[in-house]
Amino acid sequence: MAGNQKRNAAEKEFVFESRLPSFAIPDVDMTLPEFVFDGVEDYADQVAIVDSSDGRKYTYGEFTRLIKNTASGLASVGVKKGDVVCIVLPNVAEYYILVFGILTVGGIFSGCNPYAHSSEIQKQIRSSEAKLIITDPATLAKMTDMNVPIVVAGGEAPSGTVAVETLFRADGSKAPSVSISPDDVCLLPYSSGTTGMPKGVMLTHRNMVANLCQTMGRRQTRFSDDQLISQTVLGLMPFFHIYGICGLGCVGFRSRGTVVVMQRYEIRRLLQVLIDYGVTHAPLVPPIILSLVKNPIVDEFDLKALKLTSIMCASAPLGFGLQQAFQKKFPDIEITQAYGLTEYSCVTMSHSPLVNGMDIKPAKQGSVGCILTGSKLKFVDPDTGRSLPANTHGELCIKGPATMSGYFKNAAATENIIDQDGWLHTGDIGYIDEDGDVFIVERLKELIKIPDDEAGEIPAACVVLKPNSPVKLNEVKEYVNSQISSYKKIRFIESVLEIPKSMSGKILRRTLRDQVALKYRGQTRSLL
Repeated sequence: MAGNQKRNAAEKEFVFESRLPSFAIPDVDMTLPEFVFDGVEDYADQVAIVDSSDGRKYTYGEFTRLIKNTASGLASVGVKKGDVVCIVLPNVAEYYILVFGILTVGGIFSGCNPYAHSSEIQKQIRSSEAKLIITDPATLAKMTDMNVPIVVAGGEAPSGTVAVETLFRADGSKAPSVSISPDDVCLLPYSSGTTGMPKGVMLTHRNMVANLCQTMGRRQTRFSDDQLISQTVLGLMPFFHIYGICGLGCVGFRSRGTVVVMQRYEIRRLLQVLIDYGVTHAPLVPPIILSLVKNPIVDEFDLKALKLTSIMCASAPLGFGLQQAFQKKFPDIEITQAYGLTEYSCVTMSHSPLVNGMDIKPAKQGSVGCILTGSKLKFVDPDTGRSLPANTHGELCIKGPATMSGYFKNAAATENIIDQDGWLHTGDIGYIDEDGDVFIVERLKELIKIPDDEAGEIPAACVVLKPNSPVKLNEVKEYVNSQISSYKKIRFIESVLEIPKSMSGKILRRTLRDQVALKYRGQTRSLL
């Protein structure tokens, strides 16, 4: 693991840097809200966000006023600098108002999946030591006996809770003046890292602003008109996720774009929203790309009415064949991939950094793009820790200004993922080619995901049963699935005689994955 790897000082280090034009990542001299909304006064009448469920919208002027009100309201209910506030809400227009209100008062935002199992939600609330919960009536029942104050949004607030309107109607001019350092933690998203147990990822204002500067190619933290992009961005990716907060929200607002909120995915609804709101950029995932290519519902719509020009695909590998099929059907829409990590504040590699005026050779299809300016990358042998040359498979390690400060109250897990030289070990196996394009080929993590035509990847499980065991595989599958969120549920389970291991006792994950994937493909084909 990362903390145990040693390297002979005489060995050559193979370290790779970005092929993008070089520039110094600016020294971060402001908080995340200050960076995102710097100079926003000049765009006060422009729409910042609109909720497609009912068309309600907020201009940048209204948005920033409500952020100040929320900061004041949070202070009035006892939130202080350093307090964690856990938001357990679906995508709604007010989500970002609450997030930036928390940060403005010096709090720490921790987003939680509202569709998660109640036990998972409660674990995160306890683990994060949250001092306040913000949720809605539909999710409130999952937080019984938490003994944490609750603010309710999107409906009537039951007795003993606070209505979110109390925050929005507070006097923003009375918000306390809080001294916030760029090195203070501002976000606490939860990630499984390279092992299965979710851990709180401590991200500072400096981390977040640095990663935004890397992603958007910004040489300065102050806003200027040349940074104006003003896209209409689809807000479908979950806002509780780092990509929803940083890659979607912060990038969209800093660029003075308009975010169009969608709460849940449904193909007909998606197409209608894309057309009705003139969406120009959509962050999506492979299963949705597949539906756009193959679902006959798509043909019910006049695709010429789409104003969509670009799609960024992330969170799972996008197959080369699927990418080609999409571009054949939608030749006027550019589709690219990105690779990100919660532990690196969001984006680490991308096909198309949002840099105006750069003449950049496009990354190859099938790759996750190239390293962002300001980051360094190397690939190491998981067994020896030696760095490897180009075109050689190894564990991807990254180093740069956006690396998390650590896991919340978990020094052992932090040491396990960030080595003594500051390299963040991702748990993903990949390589970099001679052109500087990065490819991910498999996972080193204690997790089996096998290829699937619709989802891109699905979770699978291997079970070694004792001789004459009365336990049935379906019983194991049903029990595990009853304890976790829907997207984590085991889709395929297989009984094996033994878990294959190397001479040194390490699990041969690739052998096991290939074995299970072969049986899964055979099963799915037999059903056709």
